[in-house]
Amino acid sequence: MIALLSCIVIVLLLSTIYQFQQKKVRDKDIAYITNKLEQITKLQSKERLLVRSEDQQLIDLLVQLNQLLDKNQEHSRQFIRMETSMKRMLANVSHDLKTPLTVIAGYTEMLQSQSQIDEKERVRLLQQVHDKTIELIALMNTFFDLAKLESGDKEIPLDKVNLTEICKTNILVFYDWIQTKEIEAVIEIPEKPIFAFGNEEALNRVLNNLISNALRYGAEGKMIGLKVFYDEKRVYVEVSDRGKGINETEQEKVFERMFTLEESRNKAFQGSGLGLTITKRLIEEMQGNISVQSRPFEKTSFTFSLQRLN
Repeated sequence: MIALLSCIVIVLLLSTIYQFQQKKVRDKDIAYITNKLEQITKLQSKERLLVRSEDQQLIDLLVQLNQLLDKNQEHSRQFIRMETSMKRMLANVSHDLKTPLTVIAGYTEMLQSQSQIDEKERVRLLQQVHDKTIELIALMNTFFDLAKLESGDKEIPLDKVNLTEICKTNILVFYDWIQTKEIEAVIEIPEKPIFAFGNEEALNRVLNNLISNALRYGAEGKMIGLKVFYDEKRVYVEVSDRGKGINETEQEKVFERMFTLEESRNKAFQGSGLGLTITKRLIEEMQGNISVQSRPFEKTSFTFSLQRLN
């Protein structure tokens, strides 16, 4: 009986010692995790928590904490990108608004100060004022449209649309331009109607942006391509050119606000830098996606896809 009690006491004592040692190890690991988290947060470093342990609960906790650190790091990167983009946007908006306003102010001052101006010159100056005013209105509308898209205020109802017909209509809008510039048009659109889940007005704007960009920035390649293809679930539209193209670094930024491809594209055609941003937002509103691929003077293509409807 005494021997049995002694064994029980020894087992309980060993168990207590083991639990104490385990608690000591866990307390040490938790202290390390706490200090490491404090350092990572304070220094905004990319380090992750690494602890050797056989404690499954502690391992699970580390996995979740590292996932939170990854998400926090990604949110920080997104914030920095957005902040940089907004700064560039504000700078470019100020410049884009200042230029036509300065011209308008200059012409109106000339009209006011020159009382003896002849009729022909007066008409010319008024036409310049009118053109710059229209340019300013178009620019403001572009900013307004993007703001509505990003705030979710712009409704884009989705329905069954004939994508092949929409593509044909939009390339015909640029027929005179293509002919005048002696650009080869490579059109690959199926004869039979291909239907997609989208919005006709939004698609017209998307195609207008992509085709006009290809003609402006890729004109030196003397080719524009418009291709429609599909699989069982998706329908794809590719707009391409053989111009100078977009280098790999800029391909990652091309859909950002105010990014105007200053190095890779013709500076004579710099716009507001919002066309492709709006294009991407519209495609996303239609539950689609868009991508860019570029090989200079071989093929630069923007391809978007939408859900196919039979």
